Amino acid sequence: MSSHVQAPPTQFNFAAHLIAANARHPSKTALTDDAGSLSYGELADQIQRCAASLQASGLRREERVLLLMHDCTDWVVSFLGCLYAGIVPVAVNTLLTKEDYAYMLAHSRSQAALVSAALLPTLQSAMQSAPNEVKAVYVSRPTTTLPAGCTEWADLLKATPLTQNAPTQGDEPAFWLYSSGSTGRPKGTVHTHANAYYTAELYGKGVLGIKENDVCFSAAKLFFAYGLGNGLSFPLSVGASVILMAERPTPDAVFSRWKGQIAGMNTAQPTIFFGAPTGFAGMLAAPNLPAKNEVALRMCSSAGEALPADIGQRFEKHYGVEIIDGIGSTEMLHIFLSNLPGKVRYGTTGWPVPGYTIELRGENGGSVPDGEPGDLYIHGPSAALMYWNNREKSRDTFQGAWTKSGDKYVKNADGSYTYSGRSDDMLKVSGVYVSPFEVEATLVQHNAVLEAAVIGKEDAEGLTKTKAFVVLKAGQTATEDELKAFVKEKLAPFKYPRFIEFVSELPKTATGKIQRFKLRDLEASRG
Repeated sequence: MSSHVQAPPTQFNFAAHLIAANARHPSKTALTDDAGSLSYGELADQIQRCAASLQASGLRREERVLLLMHDCTDWVVSFLGCLYAGIVPVAVNTLLTKEDYAYMLAHSRSQAALVSAALLPTLQSAMQSAPNEVKAVYVSRPTTTLPAGCTEWADLLKATPLTQNAPTQGDEPAFWLYSSGSTGRPKGTVHTHANAYYTAELYGKGVLGIKENDVCFSAAKLFFAYGLGNGLSFPLSVGASVILMAERPTPDAVFSRWKGQIAGMNTAQPTIFFGAPTGFAGMLAAPNLPAKNEVALRMCSSAGEALPADIGQRFEKHYGVEIIDGIGSTEMLHIFLSNLPGKVRYGTTGWPVPGYTIELRGENGGSVPDGEPGDLYIHGPSAALMYWNNREKSRDTFQGAWTKSGDKYVKNADGSYTYSGRSDDMLKVSGVYVSPFEVEATLVQHNAVLEAAVIGKEDAEGLTKTKAFVVLKAGQTATEDELKAFVKEKLAPFKYPRFIEFVSELPKTATGKIQRFKLRDLEASRG
């Protein structure tokens, strides 16, 4: 695993780079979704036709286009078609409200929208609710007559292919992703053509070792930084095949793809699966978890939140397959700190990905000793340029060559790093920092516990103590005292949760991250 990756040329277009990399095998399957497959030759042709149509419609270089689609081949063609033409796709979460989309349309000044038919009503409501600059709406896979002002997405493929890509620079804005903070408006995170290249070279090839004969399947959707690498940048950089899934990644939906079954079709079985801790926990608890001999997995990846050791160990015991846990961010585009194939230490996030440098800093900005929590900073070539129209937040996050992650970590004696929690989630109990994640990871080791989330709660004396919200597995029971005693046996006495509340579900983001701030708000509202 070398950090010595050749930099792309100054003039560089990521879409053209992928087309050139796969010209040698035009008949090989690149993408398979719920409706069928595209070969690499067909993918290149559709990218170039889409690019030509977008240019012919009057869209100019660097102008933004909203990309609001469920995962399918049209998503990939739209994204790469924009890049090829020098147009900037703004890939957005498909689970948001019309208010969110109205804000994003105005903030990005999107000149057009590429949308799945199922999401068109929400987009139209957003467009009617606030001023925007959208001049054209292209609808993917409609099943009914389109309303006035909308064009079928497939019409974009009727143009003569654009054989010469826009002469973009590697450092030129290529696409946006919106970073969903726990507070305030989402931030338009601007990434370059070179950023996608570096994540594929350093992590996709360098750490995961994705090969041409792999079949990649990601539960995380393409509009997430994590999913964009898993389902597009990484596999298409090496000529691998991709399984795309429009529906929610429920255990049943995931299991059917693992077995090579999509909407009645028999397809290639995934060799690499990309998930999140919540998803892995749900699958392990599912009654119909496939047997080892029913799947073709050789490796799994996890990100989104730190993977509890117990989940990784149980999954590996069942399948004989490692889960490579790592941490990335929208701002860094993909994973920069990771366990390694053949070198997994469950309960940690592993070691810096070659090509990235990590620092842990204290409240005064200086380095912290090993074993003590510090704020995680990253130095690496895939950092975003900025948050669009947000100078204050940009300066706070992108500090010269370093990017502030907002996470707390501890460096271990073997050079690995252990997650402590988001900086704003950390608790001080009896004057000592307590990681909510450490308490949660201990609780989920109990046989009855499916998930847990820990926040701070003031006791009768006004002192902060830990409180756990616990979701039990179906058909299981446990008492507060039982769980308190369980944690006391495993952690320092001051860390055990003084308060436990049993709930049916935890508030989460679309990526499966627990929203502890919502639990804090709930607790505060109770007085």
